[in-house]
Amino acid sequence: MMNTIATSAINIIALVILSRLVVSNSIIISQRKKPFCVGIIITIIVILAEVGTIVAGGGGTEWRSLNIVSNVLGFVFTPFIPLVLLAIFDDKVLKSHLYLLLPALINGIVAGVSPFFGFLFSINADNRYTRGPLFLFFVTVYMLHILFLVFFTLSKTEQLHSIYWRIFGLSMFVVIGTCIQLIFPTVYTTWHSVTLTLFLYYLILSEHDGRLDPLTGLDNRSAFEKDIRNLRKNKRYTVIAMDVNDFKIVNDTYGHEYGDAVLTKVAATIRASFDRYCSCYRIGGDEFCVICKGSDPAKLQLQLEKMTRLLAEERLLDSTLPTLAYGLTTSQTKDPDMQAMLKAADAEMYACKHKQKNASKH
Repeated sequence: MMNTIATSAINIIALVILSRLVVSNSIIISQRKKPFCVGIIITIIVILAEVGTIVAGGGGTEWRSLNIVSNVLGFVFTPFIPLVLLAIFDDKVLKSHLYLLLPALINGIVAGVSPFFGFLFSINADNRYTRGPLFLFFVTVYMLHILFLVFFTLSKTEQLHSIYWRIFGLSMFVVIGTCIQLIFPTVYTTWHSVTLTLFLYYLILSEHDGRLDPLTGLDNRSAFEKDIRNLRKNKRYTVIAMDVNDFKIVNDTYGHEYGDAVLTKVAATIRASFDRYCSCYRIGGDEFCVICKGSDPAKLQLQLEKMTRLLAEERLLDSTLPTLAYGLTTSQTKDPDMQAMLKAADAEMYACKHKQKNASKH
């Protein structure tokens, strides 16, 4: 018992420290901070509830009330942990998929009435705990929410190859840590796993958010320069340089606020057009770059056609939206000279820009 109480206290202290790190972090996206803190608070509540069940369960009848309250809190809040982890990564998921909350809410109602009807658990007059006939319902809800976490997080990171496998590994870490305690109830691994997951989430997302351009959400110039220095050898790459046509005129005519909206819309279109094997960057004011692993011309053509089509569809809704010029080059060897490739892609992009301007005059 003392070991469990001590490790739980360490987890709580660590989570309090983490909350301070989250609040004071100037790199991590501000939208992540609230769900992060909510997740920390819920985790602390459930850890305290678990300690309460251990302490009260080992006592006499005078501990029965604490035992009941601790079990109710644990059963109510536990299924919300995976949803909070999901909200930390992308708070829009829960807002657009409110049905994800339904299993946890139903479980909370069932847990709340369990002291009276024994659905999930019962504490007899002698303060002895037994699982109820619907205990598997609680397990199912929790595992369902774990699956929600894995599915939606990985679907959101599919195009973010820099963190895809780390997020996948972190999701599996939570699943394994939870399953161990479900199979062996006296082995308290779940909340150690959740605490470590929150810390690792913080580290991964801090690194990820530090790579992002704050306006467009694409990787920034710093990330671009770092990535081209660290490209793997013995791989073929394609570089696509892009530039918004007449962006200065757009800014001068419609204002910088509209100019920012244009850049955001263009960036979202670029990101939507390329798969997770392509990294998309904003490297200057209206300059973008895409680096793709591989050199399949047919695949690249399809992605470029998709980008062109999506931008054309946007211009049907907003005729003032400018066009985009691009140029690309593909490495001819498996040890590419990236600077030379960038220069060649830029040259092709400016040739494209010149051609588009001439076409607009006729």
